Amino acid sequence: MAIRVNLITGRTIQQGVSMEAGKEKSAYTAACGIIELDPTDFRKLGAFRGTNVRVTSDYGSVVVKAVEATQGPHPGIAFIPMGPWANMVVNPNTYSTGMPTFKGTPVTVEAAKNEPVLNSLELVRKGCRGELA
Repeated sequence: MAIRVNLITGRTIQQGVSMEAGKEKSAYTAACGIIELDPTDFRKLGAFRGTNVRVTSDYGSVVVKAVEATQGPHPGIAFIPMGPWANMVVNPNTYSTGMPTFKGTPVTVEAAKNEPVLNSLELVRKGCRGELA
């Protein structure tokens, strides 16, 4: 089963702390390679918290770990911390600002239990080689 949600991205404390330790570290993947979903959306998806999911937009696709939203309730809205995982699915057009549009990206989320969450180095390498779906 798949659900459609509106994706927003932004900075988090966990992202900032883990980024300072090193973007190649597992703590960075744990802090940023996630999608926060509302409990209502977990039920619609038919997935458990901690399940790997594929997030797909018109701009790309990425596998992240689904976690329960820290804010809310806000069914239909999902959050991925800013970083390479979010960058795979947001509109890359900066409209001459130098920054992509990090808010309001329609995405499809579906369970991807047998697909790994790549670490930041693997994700960027595969993305640059055009190996990601």
